[in-house]
Amino acid sequence: MAQNSFTLIKKPTVLVCPLDWGIGHATRCVPVIREILKKDVEVILAASNRSLAFLKQEFPNLKVIDFPNYNISYPAKNSGMVIKILRQIPGFLKSIRQEHKMLQKLINEHHIDLVISDNRYGLYSNKVPSVFITHQLYIKAPVALKFIEPVLSRINFRYIKSFTECWIPDNQYEPNLSGSLSHTKSTRIKTFFIGPLSRFDNKEITNRTEFRYDILLMLSGPEPQRTHFEKEALAQLRQMKIKAAVILGKPEEKEKYNESDNIFIYSHLNSLDLKELIMDSRIILSRPGYSTIMDLSVLGKKAIFIPTPGQTEQEYLARIFRDKGIFYSMDQKKINISKALKDCQNYQGISLTNDYLTLNERISELLKVVNKVN
Repeated sequence: MAQNSFTLIKKPTVLVCPLDWGIGHATRCVPVIREILKKDVEVILAASNRSLAFLKQEFPNLKVIDFPNYNISYPAKNSGMVIKILRQIPGFLKSIRQEHKMLQKLINEHHIDLVISDNRYGLYSNKVPSVFITHQLYIKAPVALKFIEPVLSRINFRYIKSFTECWIPDNQYEPNLSGSLSHTKSTRIKTFFIGPLSRFDNKEITNRTEFRYDILLMLSGPEPQRTHFEKEALAQLRQMKIKAAVILGKPEEKEKYNESDNIFIYSHLNSLDLKELIMDSRIILSRPGYSTIMDLSVLGKKAIFIPTPGQTEQEYLARIFRDKGIFYSMDQKKINISKALKDCQNYQGISLTNDYLTLNERISELLKVVNKVN
């Protein structure tokens, strides 16, 4: 007697893993994760520290793996940044090799079919397709070491070429946000410009003439510079007769309180509440982290940027936006919030949108490859 038989085809499993330097890499993965979840797939998130806490809050129903970070540290003082980072390069390369080995175990244990890596250089595999997300193909070095930029970029290209393809969260043509960090030169890397990635959308945004807060201080980035920025900015805000809100950028904490009569503090807010707070603030004071720039561009907000001292990428972005009259900026060692609020009046901000068509196209194409294999 013949028996009926069938083959059970499992859903593809996608691993998404952002770098943990602040939470910016995790926040810009939010729209990527949302678009992937629209497909008939399983999604696993891998992260550490604040990025892990953030992703747990944003996607409480998804499986999350605690994945070790690179543990690159910044100097306590503004000077010595270059030497500090150069000394950590051997350890950084070792971490890449270690996470590459860890990925192979995760692929076997969790039957992963596709890997999405946001700036995690070791998360490529010859077993499954892998994607590298970055806005920085070309590495910026300090002025004194500018001669090593070509070498750094070649090393960067070598690692990215190990991935199936590279997604750049920016527009290919003007107006774009990353400038020469990801434009102008040929890399021989399979790249796709997928448009700005923001956890926010610009639906139902209206021009406001009245605001609850005069300024919103958004703290982010690696320690100890994040805390240095917090202390200096709060000290100045306490002396000013304006209403201010502060986001500490600590998703592992859940606190909100009045720091003084004119300053209200939030440890962290979910994306919906943060969007409302941003729109309800006249101007934003923050680091020019690329994820923050994308968020503010989608929401069409004006900003004052204070680059992390010695972080050449932020210093470059702050400079090009200031030169274009888009976002005002000043050095942390010269921070003067009162002066910045006056000087920033002629900086208009920028407004960009993303329909995510290219992102959806790339996800679909990679899942076709996965389904063929399965």
